[in-house]
Amino acid sequence: MRLEHVRHWKPGNRLQLLENGEAFFPRVFEAIAAARREVLLETFILFDDKVGQELRSVLIGAAQRGVRVVVTVDGYGSPDLPDDFIAGMTQAGVSFRVFDPAPRLLGLRTNVFRRLHRKLVVIDAELAFVGGINFSVEHLWEFGPAAKQDYAVEVQGPVVADIHRFASEAVDAPRPGWDWRRALRSRASEQPAVPGARAVFVTRDNQEHRTDIEQHYLFAIRAARRRILIANAYFFPGYRLLRELRRAAQRGVLVELIMQGEPDMPIAQHAARTLYDRLLRDGVKIYEYCQRPLHGKVAVVDEEWATVGSSNLDPLSLSLNLEANLVIRDAAFATHLAGRLQTLIDRHCKHFESAEAVSCSKWHLAVSFLVYHFLRRFPAWSGWLPAHAPKVHLVAPPSTDDPQGDPGGLPDSPRHPATKGAGYP
Repeated sequence: MRLEHVRHWKPGNRLQLLENGEAFFPRVFEAIAAARREVLLETFILFDDKVGQELRSVLIGAAQRGVRVVVTVDGYGSPDLPDDFIAGMTQAGVSFRVFDPAPRLLGLRTNVFRRLHRKLVVIDAELAFVGGINFSVEHLWEFGPAAKQDYAVEVQGPVVADIHRFASEAVDAPRPGWDWRRALRSRASEQPAVPGARAVFVTRDNQEHRTDIEQHYLFAIRAARRRILIANAYFFPGYRLLRELRRAAQRGVLVELIMQGEPDMPIAQHAARTLYDRLLRDGVKIYEYCQRPLHGKVAVVDEEWATVGSSNLDPLSLSLNLEANLVIRDAAFATHLAGRLQTLIDRHCKHFESAEAVSCSKWHLAVSFLVYHFLRRFPAWSGWLPAHAPKVHLVAPPSTDDPQGDPGGLPDSPRHPATKGAGYP
């Protein structure tokens, strides 16, 4: 029996947009401090800085009062956590897991592809946070000009059951996936819908859900009648998304893209700019956010549909990484998000006109031609990239028998006491 991934729109949800670390971190830390039964957290980046230390403190506090706490970080995004940083959590009872850690080769990280890029927090199966904000001081204004502009959403309501089920299966199941029988049982026991936003939790993996996030974008873009507003840090989408954006502009939809003007990775900006001429010729409006690095992955269509999540519109997110977005149908939320993005456009963006977009030299035209056809074929080519089955390593608490008090470490350390866990999709 094959269902449509049994991921249905759920009505009756309460949503709050959280912009940047100033709004996100206090709400997450407050929720963890109030947790009664369980905290499930996944993040791409966790650093040993002011933010990481505060997160560590509230996680330890939750574990010490008997809350089940499971933390999963990506081995590429969080490669240098000190041994004692992790040991303090595992000693308190936190289950600390590392997705696909790998030793460095000549000082370089080798686990480049198929990263755990999701940013999820689920509290007591009642409250969830979904977005693009990592646990790092880089998401606070105090970090300076390189502080990142980003978004997350806090959600309560029926869709949290889907987020919790997914996060639980990622931790507990031998092969994390979507159990449609369990999902149907859950649906049968749901309470009647109450007023609130409709939402669906959408993920991308390398098995059954390879294009789910992209498909939701495509459906929304094709249905657009008035306005499409996308803010995406690393904009280098596939051929189909580019085609549908151009078609929308051609049929009179106002298509606006906000991209990086102060890039944290200059190569990403160069790649995006190879697409500008083609998009501008079809009437797409392009803005570059110039106040600080844009790290957001959000979109609004007709101020009725919106998405907030971890997925960039680039080959890594759309074809390789493990991602998670919340897709929302709610006029109030979409209007609010559109208003926040419009503030960026009005105050801090450079508007690219067709004549000034990029060089029109023969070299640029040749590069643009190659880039366009690369994007058209990349989903098929991605299968040639390293496709080992990534493992999740559980970091064991330091041994009380060790006279040196060796706290262990990440799995690239020869003294690390990790045990291999289940493979991820």
